This record gives sequence, structure tokens and C-alpha cells, in this order.
Amino acid sequence: MIQTIEQTEIILFVKDQNKAAGFYERILGIQPSLHVPGMTEFRLSSNCLLGLMPQSGISRLLQLDLTAEENSSAFPKCELYLLVKDAAAAIDHAISCGASLVSAVQARDWGDLAGYLKDPDGNIIAFASKNN
Repeated sequence: MIQTIEQTEIILFVKDQNKAAGFYERILGIQPSLHVPGMTEFRLSSNCLLGLMPQSGISRLLQLDLTAEENSSAFPKCELYLLVKDAAAAIDHAISCGASLVSAVQARDWGDLAGYLKDPDGNIIAFASKNN
């Protein structure tokens, strides 16, 4: 049984680490806390990191050819859900940085105002605000 989770790291697998790092640096407005071949990390909070790993790195770790048709898919592999003060402004900013709109900000069943985007690698990013 897990007693305590001391830190959370969300890792997105990207085609081009440097291009993805630049994209996330622009939309998050922060510099990476780590940027070395094979991993870029952004500290999102005191106990949460966003990691960017090249697809080639995860392919080696899993010994899986991600270019093979049976191992690739048009469906996203994860969603990055970011709670912010102004979801609409964050969506607009991300689009200006190169993200593609998937679903505009709107009230969602779970109570948040949320909009959805795709990053340049097709990963899903949601910017959400509490719907007071």
C-alpha cells in the first residue's frame, strides 16, 4: 500500500524534445528546471513536475518500436489537466504558442470550466478554472 506520494511527475512522450520544451516554456511561462538529452522537466508546483521525454527514449526503455503500425495510434496517450485562474486566457495563449483547439472552454459536468487543446505532438492539454 502506498502511504504517501511525495511528488508527482507527468511525463509526455514527444517527437522532438527541444521543440516540445520551447512550446511548454512559452505556454507555462517558466524555464525548465532540467533540460538534458533525454529529459526536460518543468516544476509546476512544489511537488509536481511535467517531464518531456523523446519517444526514442521510451522506445528504448520499453524495447518497443513506436513507429510500428501496431504500436502507434491516433488516440492521445495522456491528458495534462492544469487548473488555472482564467482558463479562456490560458487557452488563447496556448493557441498563440502553437497549440490546436480541440474543445472551447465551457462548463463541464464535474463543475469546472475547461477547454481542451492538442500540443504539437498530439498530447491533450486541458486548461480549467473552478466554476464558482
